[in-house]
Amino acid sequence: MNKNLSHISKDNQPKMVGVGHKEVSYRTARATSKVSLPNALIETLEDGDLPSPKGPVFQTAIIAGTMACKKTSELIPFCHPLSIEDCKITISVNGNNEAVIECFVAVHHKTGVEMEAMTGASIAALTIYDMCKAISHDMVIMETRLIEKRGGKSDYNAESG
Repeated sequence: MNKNLSHISKDNQPKMVGVGHKEVSYRTARATSKVSLPNALIETLEDGDLPSPKGPVFQTAIIAGTMACKKTSELIPFCHPLSIEDCKITISVNGNNEAVIECFVAVHHKTGVEMEAMTGASIAALTIYDMCKAISHDMVIMETRLIEKRGGKSDYNAESG
């Protein structure tokens, strides 16, 4: 048994972490996900988005990611249901032909929003794939990761080492 795993009880059973004793504080998280885009898709870029018969791809992915962020506790068994106060998702294409999705989430609560930010970024990436697969399956969803979290017991910033 690993004593450092917070979702495993002393008798080695899965459990939700109790947060009743914690203080409410402002908590934020920022996560990213990337989707490599083949040239067939890059060539269709218009005004920073990918038009498709299903609608504007990036705009739809932002909506899907926001919806997923709010549903994280329904998808991940031990996540606490949170009343999300802020969710901002941006999508841009970098010089490596990758759609870079950034999801920022904020809440005043007793637990953090890391999983909500990563879920939002991940579902936005899956939405891009779903909407573009008719043009090409040569996309790769990669590098979903937590970039930063603030509030609670400790802060984290992947960019500061």
